[in-house]
Amino acid sequence: MRTELEQILDTGRENRVCSAAAWSVGTADGVLDRGVLGTRWHGGPDAAEDSLWDLASVTKPVVGLVIAALTERGLLSVEDPIAQHLPAYADGEKAGITVRQLLTHTSGLPGGTPLYREHPTREALLEAIRTGPLRAAPGHQVEYSSQGFILLGLIAEAAGGRPLDELVEQFVSTPAGLIGTRFGPVDAARAVATEDCPWRGHVVRGQVHDENAVVLGEICGHAGLFAPLPDVERLGRVLAGGAAPLLKPATHAEMIRCQTEGLRRGLAWQCLDVPGSPVGTELSPRAYGHTGFTGTSLWVEPDRGRYYVLLTNRVHPSRAIPGIEALRHDFHAAAVRL
Repeated sequence: MRTELEQILDTGRENRVCSAAAWSVGTADGVLDRGVLGTRWHGGPDAAEDSLWDLASVTKPVVGLVIAALTERGLLSVEDPIAQHLPAYADGEKAGITVRQLLTHTSGLPGGTPLYREHPTREALLEAIRTGPLRAAPGHQVEYSSQGFILLGLIAEAAGGRPLDELVEQFVSTPAGLIGTRFGPVDAARAVATEDCPWRGHVVRGQVHDENAVVLGEICGHAGLFAPLPDVERLGRVLAGGAAPLLKPATHAEMIRCQTEGLRRGLAWQCLDVPGSPVGTELSPRAYGHTGFTGTSLWVEPDRGRYYVLLTNRVHPSRAIPGIEALRHDFHAAAVRL
């Protein structure tokens, strides 16, 4: 007999919101409901436990966990200005932007900018971020900005003295037991397809969907991680249990504390906006999490000790397909009733 969550997601698949979905809801002690359904692309092979999902912006809080781990080791502070770790920023209006402002999307850096179109190399794209105008004075407003997390990836590398993928492995994947999580590109045979991309001229499978991340070489702070369901599930269980062994309790509490007004943001995490949350309003007020453009999400309710994982490929074959908002709302509304 199918569970309510499976029925909701299978209906989404039938309506072609996605070709596949995977989910897990539970606590630090165990799973309440989980499963995988659909095909890795329309007409393709079945999605499976080891299928790799493009996490998109769910990469951001993973990089945030790296930043938090580095602060615990005294290698940086959230009050550090950009220029302390990236000397190229020493001159100009961005020099005083702090790590905290980058983490809370209050840096003034613009969001939603397709830099890849005019800056097709890593060097050119990074220079465009360095020299481009701010949208607002730092610290004055919340604007979701992938540029800020690109810089956080570079800051982590500078402070940690290692490439970002190695830092994710050291501070997140290994202690949490994430054995299949990695930056792209990944094995296309195991990857769940994303968009039939006009820029690339084919259906994307195994390469990161985010175009700016492609130009940056796929290892970057705002997008690029792929993971199978069991790994995202394990991360959810760790966070639902208080984040040990990743972080000390005080560090984790500071990460998930709402630090902004208007759009509610923690350090690298979204807090629950009511109204306006991408996962609806049924989760408890202190819930935190993150969504990914490809149709992924990880949310946690610290008061109930619950996690909610939803993985879809809602951009397949086009990002213009409607329905992911309603699907996410319906899934989480049903999940909290488990």
